[in-house]
Amino acid sequence: MFLVACQQQKNAASNSDQNISYSKNEFISSSAVEEIQGQLRKLPKDNIWWTVSGEDMKWNNKNLHQIFPTVNVYRNGPVKPLEKNLMNEINISQINTPNGSMTFESFIESDQSTVMGIVIAHKGKIVFESYPRMQEHEKPIYWSVSKILPATVLRILEERGEVDVSRTIDSYIKELSDSSYAGITIRNILDMASGLDCSDNYETFESCYYLYSMSIGDGFRTEAAEDNPYDFVINTKIDREVPQGEIFSYSGLDTFVLGWLVEEITNMPFQDALSKEVWYHIGAESDASYIAPRYGIAITHGGFLAKMRDMVRLGLLFTPSYQTVSDKQIISNSHIDLILNGGNPKLMQNLYSKVNFQGVPASAEAVPGIMAISPLNVSDVKHNVYQWDAVYENDDFFKGGWAGQGLLINPTRDIVAVWTGYKKNDAHDAREMRTIVREVLNNVFGNSQ
Repeated sequence: MFLVACQQQKNAASNSDQNISYSKNEFISSSAVEEIQGQLRKLPKDNIWWTVSGEDMKWNNKNLHQIFPTVNVYRNGPVKPLEKNLMNEINISQINTPNGSMTFESFIESDQSTVMGIVIAHKGKIVFESYPRMQEHEKPIYWSVSKILPATVLRILEERGEVDVSRTIDSYIKELSDSSYAGITIRNILDMASGLDCSDNYETFESCYYLYSMSIGDGFRTEAAEDNPYDFVINTKIDREVPQGEIFSYSGLDTFVLGWLVEEITNMPFQDALSKEVWYHIGAESDASYIAPRYGIAITHGGFLAKMRDMVRLGLLFTPSYQTVSDKQIISNSHIDLILNGGNPKLMQNLYSKVNFQGVPASAEAVPGIMAISPLNVSDVKHNVYQWDAVYENDDFFKGGWAGQGLLINPTRDIVAVWTGYKKNDAHDAREMRTIVREVLNNVFGNSQ
């Protein structure tokens, strides 16, 4: 079905420029001069910047280029405009909230929501777009949605025969031959199944993951910190929790190692490899970037900054409408088939059986790995794969980011949805946007393949 849809879109592409209704609103400054200075003065002095919540987190999530050094991910060529075909059916779709039934549009604009922006595309056209708590031109952080980018570039290299993911990581990165990663296959790292006990745990400065965060500049540095993340991976002895390939164990350290592998293969910084293989070719409106607080090393596990429409362009590469943004097919049919059908179901099944979900909130963000299979979502999840959190029975696949970010794609229905947000407070318990967006899209487009 996907191949048929691809051919239909290809035949229609030459006529798509005739009815473009694309315009930019008048520029509105996002912050006053005094506000910028005040927010920068409020950054924590005795902890890392992301420990704040509420209005401070909202401002930080949109302004990291003013807080940290960044490295560019470059665009090229003319902008590929995205035609609009706004669908009121999405606006008025009813959803259940703690305060009763509301329309989708009313919900995201209400005090119950912390959505900063959301864009939905169907068949290559924007069908819903709203920026209730940001300006369209801003480049928010996508947190862990960033994780799919090293995996995407690696798959492109894999299909060219430049890497064999069945081999061990130390067969490509020789510096890891005596490390805890020695003997672990690239595929298991791609699937968050390394077996190492270094999941995303920020509870103490002494945890494995927090020490990694210190080394890359994403954690509050103490004397225990390694100089840089490459040295951290080489030198740190990490306990093995389970045999590799047995269980889904969410870790941004795995993502960093994948980015390092891309650098080793391409002989260039990861952000340049991403520019060369992807961002250069999608008709983006703007360069993207990574925050890179330490030695210009991109935080590949969670530091990607980009305009929301450009994230939609990225998502469109995984749909039949890829020609809306790219003159060539960057994400192959086999790549999409791998995502939809090539995962290992037991990884998430073993995680689910391990965890007692009693009392775990719907968002489940506090438990590493659980946000992919929280109780509201596990029933129709097939698997995780190549850094994607969850692939569903209806061909939705999803990658989430901390504090309200998400990328949802369905190539069969030719849908892309991107959203970004923040947390009101540490106990924020608003309904998870992934569940709401899937509910709305199913209401409008149906849940069948």
